[in-house]
Amino acid sequence: MAGKPGALRTGAVSRGKQPSIAQLRAFAAVAEHLHFRDAAAAIGMSQPALSGAVSALEDVLGVQLLERTTRKVLLSPAGERLAWRAKGVLDAVGDLLEEAAAVRAPFTGTLRLGVIPTVAPYLLPTVLRLAHDTYPSLELEVHEEQTASLVDGLTGGRLDLLLLAVPLGVPGVTELPLFEEDFVLVTPAEHELAGREGIARDALRGLDLLLLDEGHCLRDQALEVCRHAGRAEGPVTTTAAGLSTLVQLVAGGLGVTLLPRTAVPVETARDVRLRTGRFAEPAPSRRVALVMRTGAARGAEYGELAHALRERLAGLPVRVLR
Repeated sequence: MAGKPGALRTGAVSRGKQPSIAQLRAFAAVAEHLHFRDAAAAIGMSQPALSGAVSALEDVLGVQLLERTTRKVLLSPAGERLAWRAKGVLDAVGDLLEEAAAVRAPFTGTLRLGVIPTVAPYLLPTVLRLAHDTYPSLELEVHEEQTASLVDGLTGGRLDLLLLAVPLGVPGVTELPLFEEDFVLVTPAEHELAGREGIARDALRGLDLLLLDEGHCLRDQALEVCRHAGRAEGPVTTTAAGLSTLVQLVAGGLGVTLLPRTAVPVETARDVRLRTGRFAEPAPSRRVALVMRTGAARGAEYGELAHALRERLAGLPVRVLR
């Protein structure tokens, strides 16, 4: 397309004409992929239709958005400035449609739930039973990821709701607390603290503590417990990607670890090589919550879901937060 990038296209501006959603979707897809064929495939539009929609948008706006060559597509300076505006408009339209759908029929459609690995195996059965029994028209889509990835997914719109340990300290999100649960000390069966009650926190100072890999919030929580116990943070030579591996390392005699109480029946009950000890009150603990975007269109539903979930937690070794 001739002319300087971002320059006014003579005769292109027509008073009263407005960009269409289809034109904005086409431009946003090209801006993301910088390739007409890939962009067309991403939004389910034919390549000629997509090219025509972008050209029509350039006519409406009176600026050149793309620099087309035989080998690639580039954003013009105007395109760089307007691409994020187009995405913002499309996000707002998506929010509008989502809110309208929620008003028409609460607890229907898809709910994209993100869960951290140290919660998923122990809480998901309760969540799934609740959804099946109480919200049969709700399609629950579960994503198990580490905290940072989940928060990015929530704030970026990829996920709708999170189930994870809090507080997060992240702006733009609202936490709906569900419960608090204590940590227990998991040791080999022959360990001097095996099965003990009323263990003092400062006992952690001299133990070989095994931790999860970097990125797991439970690792950070365990380190925080150790700091409060007066233990200096030293180098960690053995870590694990999940709690199941972690407790097997303990069973093999490599050290001890901290487990949230909801994980104990699943991870330790069937292994005679393991014992659990309880800390003296107040025991170290973590708080688990549902987390949503502040002002989410389905915020009232998420609040109701949190209330219903608290009612289902009565049989678990937790302190429900009313």
